[in-house]
Amino acid sequence: MDRQLRRAPDAEWVLMYRLGLSRKRIAELVRAEPASVGYHLVIARRQDPELESVHQAAAGTKAGPSSAGLRCMEEIVSWIMAEGRFPRDRSADKDERSMARWLSDRRREAAEGTLHRVYRSGLAKIPEWAGGPRAAEDDARWRDRLAQLVTFRAEGNDWPRHHDYASGREHTLGVWVHAQRQKHRRGDLDPERIKLLDEALPGWQTGRTRGRPPRL
Repeated sequence: MDRQLRRAPDAEWVLMYRLGLSRKRIAELVRAEPASVGYHLVIARRQDPELESVHQAAAGTKAGPSSAGLRCMEEIVSWIMAEGRFPRDRSADKDERSMARWLSDRRREAAEGTLHRVYRSGLAKIPEWAGGPRAAEDDARWRDRLAQLVTFRAEGNDWPRHHDYASGREHTLGVWVHAQRQKHRRGDLDPERIKLLDEALPGWQTGRTRGRPPRL
């Protein structure tokens, strides 16, 4: 029987995981793609929150985070909350690159199902931290654009337009805020982003009133 057709989570794969086998080892034994095994295990962990701790206890090789690792996590969490973005692996600052690599390792462990519960609990303070590098970059770009719009409005400008705009800057910001409004109307905008917009830019949902102020 083709294992790809098995209903998730596959009981045999979950049992092997409970016995301490890694996702990679299970895939080798059952001759399946690691990603397929990982998909089944993700569903299994959602159904059984204790599965991960049982697996780690059976494996007997997953030591708890070191004190240095915990300090590193706390520093990275504080940095992200202060900066409002994820560290970039191409940053000119070597400390930021180091944080980005550390976070990338934790994302990989989370995807493989081997992330220690202490790390999982601590990193849960950061929304979407496990979304991967692309998600982190998208979030950083979103926050950068929000900051640009805050500056634009603080300069005394009306809400930017995505058409009939006066500059490339207004067009860029107009397209961005128009997209946020559309997502909000469809119910697709993340609640955390709605909160950030509401706090930083009251009235963003309504935008400018009819017409453009006359130029002096």
